[in-house]
Amino acid sequence: MTENPENIVRLEDAGFRSGDRQCVGPLTLEFRERRVGIVGRNGAGKSTMLRLLAGLDSPTEGRVVVHGRNPARERRWAVGKIGMIFQNPDQQIIFPTVEEELAFGLKQLGQGRNAARQAVRECLEMHGRADWARQQCHSLSQGQRHFLCLLAVLLMKPDILLLDEPFSGLDLPTSTWLKRELQDVGQQVILATHDMELLRSCDRVIWLEHGRMAGDGLPGEVLPVYLEAMERLSAGSGQNRSVGDHPCWH
Repeated sequence: MTENPENIVRLEDAGFRSGDRQCVGPLTLEFRERRVGIVGRNGAGKSTMLRLLAGLDSPTEGRVVVHGRNPARERRWAVGKIGMIFQNPDQQIIFPTVEEELAFGLKQLGQGRNAARQAVRECLEMHGRADWARQQCHSLSQGQRHFLCLLAVLLMKPDILLLDEPFSGLDLPTSTWLKRELQDVGQQVILATHDMELLRSCDRVIWLEHGRMAGDGLPGEVLPVYLEAMERLSAGSGQNRSVGDHPCWH
């Protein structure tokens, strides 16, 4: 039986180049699993891959297809279907107050002002943040601003969640809440993280190195090889050797 292409996220020889630097790819990948983790050193291309999947950047070669559509060209559709949380919350927050920030996405989806405001207040109350409604976003701590971004995306109920280092700046209680939330959500989750505990709970792990795939498979296959390679690098050995010399293919 042929799988419905409308349910697949796909990179087709997709790559992204900035000036003389090849940031990602070209890569051919299909994301079918519910929980996919992306691991790699800083600058390996993790954030760029997520931006391509979200349609925030267009590939400079190849194609990105999400549920049969081009997210970069069909931005109105992508806003309701793909939610992305950036590593830096200040790149995401655009409104002065918490209530305005949370209501913005709901209004984009067609909700009226009053309905959006009511949904926002219910969400804040449910998470014990009812006093945040009229608070200035800039007055929140970095961890609180990151939490605000999480709530804004989850409120929109997208089909796909793209998370770029989702625990950056979060305190332990909030990190614990997010991990629990990610286990319970019904959406497909694709996240870039260095959190080994979370990566081990994924259905699949992709290891990027210099924008190319160094490993792809089950967490128990990819992570031990990745950690071994990182240990060799931290010890100062193998500097002239690609850490992807020991690929772990799915």
